[in-house]
Parts: sequence; C-alpha cells; structure tokens
Amino acid sequence: MNPIRSALARALLSPKPRPPRARHYATSSTGGATQPESVAAEMVRYALGGARPGSSPDEAMRILEQGASNLQGGGEGCGEAVGMLMLAMSTLLYRSGRRQEAMEKLKATNQVAPAAFRVAAWEATMGLCMEAGQVINTSVSPDDLVDLSIKDDNIKWSDQGHLKCRVNAIKGLIALLNGETESAQLFFDGCKDLCAGVGNKQTGMEVSETIWPFTFFPAIISYTIVMFLTENAVLSYCEYLHCVGDFPLATQMYERVLEALTMEDMSGNFLATCNMVPEEVSLGATCSYGQLLSHSGKFSEAEDYLTRALKKAEDQFGANHPKVGIVLTCVARMYKLKAKAEGSSSIMVQEVSKYLIPVLLALLSISRNYNGLVPLIFSFNDETIHGLYRKALEVLRAPAINSEGVSKQMDWRDIISLARGEYAELLLIQSNRRAEGERMKEWAEHAWRNSRLTLAQALEFSGPSKPTVVDTRIGRVM
Repeated sequence: MNPIRSALARALLSPKPRPPRARHYATSSTGGATQPESVAAEMVRYALGGARPGSSPDEAMRILEQGASNLQGGGEGCGEAVGMLMLAMSTLLYRSGRRQEAMEKLKATNQVAPAAFRVAAWEATMGLCMEAGQVINTSVSPDDLVDLSIKDDNIKWSDQGHLKCRVNAIKGLIALLNGETESAQLFFDGCKDLCAGVGNKQTGMEVSETIWPFTFFPAIISYTIVMFLTENAVLSYCEYLHCVGDFPLATQMYERVLEALTMEDMSGNFLATCNMVPEEVSLGATCSYGQLLSHSGKFSEAEDYLTRALKKAEDQFGANHPKVGIVLTCVARMYKLKAKAEGSSSIMVQEVSKYLIPVLLALLSISRNYNGLVPLIFSFNDETIHGLYRKALEVLRAPAINSEGVSKQMDWRDIISLARGEYAELLLIQSNRRAEGERMKEWAEHAWRNSRLTLAQALEFSGPSKPTVVDTRIGRVM
C-alpha cells in the first residue's frame, strides 16, 4: 500500500488519543482530538519513527508534505494539524543535517500555525541559531517571525502562562550564553514557579489562569500536562542554577525533570521540534546532571549518568554523530576532574571503567568506523582521557591544527575549542609532547568565542561559583 494511504488509513481506524498524555495540540472543548489532528498525529509518528525499515527521509518528507497540502484551509483542527506536520518536517530536516532548510520550514510554520505552534517554532529557531553559534539579543520575541497581519490572533502566546514560560526560558538561555547572568535571572524568575511544578507528584498545581489548549480541564492542572509544555524550560532553568552555583536546587530540579521524562510518551509530544524535542531534552538533562555530579565530587554517580547520556546519544543519532562527541567530551572532563580531585600525578585513569567500557564496546560493534574506535578502546588502560578527547574531536570533525585560520562558521566551535584546550593541558605535562600541546592550546585560544567564560576559566574548575556547563541540545558551553 502507498505509505501515505497507509498512514491515513491507520489514523482513521485508530481510536482517538486519550487526554492528557497523547494530546498536546487539541483545541476542541470536547476533550478529544479532531479527525485532522488524529490523521496528522499518525502521519508524524509514521514519518519520524514508525516508517518501515529502509524507508528514506525523502519518503517521510513526502508523507508530511502531502498531509499538510490536503489539510490546508480546512475546518476545525486543520490549523493545528498543519502546524503539527510542519514542526515534524523541521525535525526531519534537522535530523538529516539540513539545519538551514529546517529554519526556513520553521519560519513558514510561524505564518500559518496557531499561537502554541508558533512558540514551538520560535523556540526551535532560537535553538538552531544558538547551535550555529549566532549572537542573539534577548529582546527577540516569537512575534518577530510573524507577519503583522496575523499577530492579532484571538489567542495570543503572551496571554498564556505556559507559553510565556517557554519564551522566558529561551531568553534566559540566550542571556547565559551572552554572559548576562543578571538578565538571565530576571527571565528565569518569570517562569520558575511553573518549572517548580514539574515532577511534583501531588494531584496537581494551582494556576491563576486557564492554560490553553487545555480549556476543558479545571483550574487544577495535572502535573504531567505542565511537564509536557515546559520540559525545555525546566532544563534551561536547571542549567541556569548550575551555572550560578546553586547546586542543591539544581540537583532537585534535574532530578525532577529526569523523573518526569521517564513517564513521558515522547511520540505524543507534537509541540516541540528540531533540537528541542523531548529526546533531546532527555539527553541534555542526563548529561548536564552527570556534569553537576562531577562538579559535586560524586564521580561514581557522575560516571553512571554520563554513560547513560553516551548510550542515549548513540541510540538517537548513531555512533559517529557530533552529539556523541559532545558527550564524550563531558566524560573526559569528568575523568580529568576526578584525577585532579584524587591527586593523580599523571592525570591518567588506570582502572578500566566497569560502566563505560560496555557502552564503548557496543559503539565499536555497530560502528562502520571500526578503526576509529579501536585506539580508544585499547588506550583505556593507560591513557583513558587522551583516548576520549581524541575520539571526541574525531567525531566532532574538528579541523586540523595546521589548517589555515579558524573558520568563522565552524560547527560545534565551543565544544571543539574546549576539548582541544583540555587535551592540550594533558599534552603540556608530557615533555615529549609539549610542543604539540602548545600548538593545540594556541589553536583553542584563537577559536574560543564564549561570552560568559574565558577558555582558562572553562578549563579550570576551582569551585561552584562559575562552573562550566555543556548543553547537548545546542552544543554550547555555558
């Protein structure tokens, strides 16, 4: 059967989603999704995760495009259905490495979709801009991407608490990257109450307003709904607390968001896209919490969480994806910090990790780049950290040290610069590799563009006052 017809047939025959878990997009006051929304939801699931083995991204894109074309200009629920499909198209483009095309699709989404979808598109646009290393002003707004003619919706994002929370959290994240900690605090103060409800196992949390699109629910809103709508905001708030050294509250919030994410049906969240989807949030929260644990001196727990993050990254993206390199950099930093804390004279870890080796062996068994992983595995006994940094830089596709200049548009600049700076420190303590270390250090210093921290500050963790936090969602250092 034609895949488009197959997806449509399953949507029409399947039961309506049950609120609230599978329905993050509905506007109907009846408590059930409209038929266009149900059809769109089934097509999204098929295109992003349920397509038959061997199907291509191009085929999945055709399914989504055909669905959006059929639903344009229809009746009740069609606007939400089209918004859902366009966000899914953006995710598909992003996963295929076509970031600029994904941003163009997000821009188009802003012109046709209802307010909640416009905020999701704006959130992802800012996420992709941050990932690309662009400098962004905190005065940005979802309205910036919308034609004046459609700004007068009956339902405005600024009138809805959960959408304002998402917007403020992204602005807070931008402020952190810009080194504007006080501004970041102001933005997160505007959403911390809603974020605090995530993972709260009470029956619900009181809100002073009705949260659209859940107008059919009473004023006591299930915490699961709040979690679905604010998970990205909560992770950004966690990282803010982490960056300013509030480790006790950061620990509490990381644990809450991780607990909430374990209860989520990730295939049912249609109000997120690109590097802001729940899978990315889960990876980011796991990795950032592992970093917090290492900053707190809890290295066994840190190793556990960072190993989980490494497995998540490989499962989601493949063994040779740059996000695997980002997590490997965090693992290497944890071991380096552990060696310093234990007074290691050689900065080398002599004991093979009982947690990490199985994951690395699994990567080896499925990776096409067999030769690239062999040096890492067999260097684990004597040069664990060296091997991790080498592999991280390889997966991140770092340019050669002797290449002319440093490209202004280099992808993953923050992480590559950090990894090279860390690796250089290891080489500088070895007399036979000191010259190589000096060249690597000079390259890293030249490439570093971070506004919050100097490279020297990022490399040296002396206490909780200004720790370095790596956000895997956007591939940036804060």
